[in-house]
Amino acid sequence: MTPYHRGELIAQQRAGLLDEAAHVSVLINDEMPRAGRAFLAEQPMLVVGAVDRNGAPWATLLTGEPGFITVTGRSTITVAAAPAATDPLHDVLAGPARVGLIAIEPGTRRRIRMNGTARPASDGLRIELAQIYPNCPKYIQRRVPVRDDVPPGVPRLGTRLTAGEMGFINATDTFFVATADPEGNADASHRGGNPGFLRALSPTRLRWPDYVGNSMFNTFGNLEVNPRAGLLLPDWSTGTLTHLTGTAVVDWDPAHAAAVPGAQRLVDFTVERVVRIDHASPLRWTEPEYSRFNPLPARAGNQ
Repeated sequence: MTPYHRGELIAQQRAGLLDEAAHVSVLINDEMPRAGRAFLAEQPMLVVGAVDRNGAPWATLLTGEPGFITVTGRSTITVAAAPAATDPLHDVLAGPARVGLIAIEPGTRRRIRMNGTARPASDGLRIELAQIYPNCPKYIQRRVPVRDDVPPGVPRLGTRLTAGEMGFINATDTFFVATADPEGNADASHRGGNPGFLRALSPTRLRWPDYVGNSMFNTFGNLEVNPRAGLLLPDWSTGTLTHLTGTAVVDWDPAHAAAVPGAQRLVDFTVERVVRIDHASPLRWTEPEYSRFNPLPARAGNQ
C-alpha cells in the first residue's frame, strides 16, 4: 500500500524519484507524534489551504496566541481561530471542508504538514487529520514574530496584479501554495528562496523555480490531475496578505530549468483572481536571516 495518489506517483516517476518517495513515505502518519503536540502548542500561526465551491484553491493564515492550536486526540486538533469575513476561505470553513495545513516556525526553521477535514467549532475549527508528517528546514528564512493589532483594511479584489503587487512579489522570499486532487482533498506547501526567486512576469503570470525537496511531490502530484492552485504571499513587515487563485503548469524540461540557479523544474502560474487585505495578520516579523540552502536568484534575463 502507498500513501500517494495517482498524480503523486506520476510526478515522482517523471522526476525519476519513485524509490526515494517510497522510502520517505514512512514519515507519513495518521497519529500526532509527541514532538508534534509540543510543537503545535508553541505556534502563533497556521497556514490553511482549501477549495471553494467553484473548485478554486485558496490559502490563508490563521493566527493566535501560542496555545491556540491544541491536539485533542490521536489525530484531532482544535484551532481557536477562523477566517475573517473578508477572507477568501471564510465561507468554505464555515462548513465541513477538506484542508491542507502547515504549522511553520521561521525562528527555528521547523514545520509540520497535515491534511484532513475541518469542521466549524464554537471557538474556531475542529480538524480530523488523515496525514501528518514533518518537512525538512530547507528554504525557510529565520524570523521572529511580534504582535501589532492594527485593524485590517478593506480587501482589494481583482483579476490582475497591480504594479505595486508585482513589485512586492518580485522581492518576496516566501509564499505558500494550496492545491487539491479532483476530489477536493487539499494540500498546502511552503516555497522559499532569496528575493527574486519568484517573478511576476506580467499582471497575470508568475514563475518560480522548484528546488530539491522531499521527493513526495504532493503539490506537483495534485497539479498532474488538477491544474488549479492558490498562492498566499505574506508581507512579513506589515501583516498584509495577498491571496491569489488560478492555474499552475509544471515545466519539466531540464534545459529550461538549467537557466535558473538551483532549479530542478519551473512552475508557471496564471492569475485568475486576487484578494489583498492590508494588515490582515497581527503578526510582524524581524528582518530575515536567509536560509543557507537558498540558491542565488536567477538573472532577470533568464526568468
